[in-house]
Amino acid sequence: MTYCVALRLHHGLVFMSDSRTNAGVDNFASTRKMFTFCTPGERTITIMTAGNLATTQAMISLLNERTSAADDRNLGILNQPTMFQVARLVGSTLREVISSSSVEGQQTADAFSASVIVGGQIKGGKPTVFLVYPEGNFIEVSDDTPFFQIGETKYGKPILVRAFEPDMATEDALKLLLVSFDSTIKSNLSVAPPFDISVYENDSFADKEISRVEADDPVFRTISSKWGEALKDALDGLPTYKI
Repeated sequence: MTYCVALRLHHGLVFMSDSRTNAGVDNFASTRKMFTFCTPGERTITIMTAGNLATTQAMISLLNERTSAADDRNLGILNQPTMFQVARLVGSTLREVISSSSVEGQQTADAFSASVIVGGQIKGGKPTVFLVYPEGNFIEVSDDTPFFQIGETKYGKPILVRAFEPDMATEDALKLLLVSFDSTIKSNLSVAPPFDISVYENDSFADKEISRVEADDPVFRTISSKWGEALKDALDGLPTYKI
């Protein structure tokens, strides 16, 4: 399992993903689940993946090959005219991989399932984020749904629903995401650091490197500790319910 979140702020987009791939007492590993495609000055696109690792790696490999191969360049992610068309390409590629892997029907197809978040901006269009389902269809962020999650979503969602504001500063958005991820790793062994982060400022079209937060990062450790203390203090400050 995994946990990935994309936020749409008024001034940009923020992406964060964990890197746990297998979970168990003595069986776990890490791999990157965030990928970027960029033409500086023209487009910046970020993709995050969750689900069957073979499926997601095959999908990313196909997208990379079709972007670089001369014969398939018109099919590449760097040649799509809009973010909507990028989402369509990602969806069709994901569906293609799942279909080619699951030759024994729907039950087998479920075993190869995966979901994807794709977001960014192409010159002439607005910054946006799409959530792509295993079937290849997708939905777009809106004012009513300003963020998307994939993977192990339930533990980190409450803080996002209560505290997210689209006009918050990037630094506050990152702090909010670290709390959301901390709540998730406290509850589920299948999600763990390091965390990958990508921040996109509107109309920048910049090729930014992905930042990484390790488990021993002092800021993350402080946020985790103080958030736990704040929750206990908040609970103590609530009125007592008597029956």
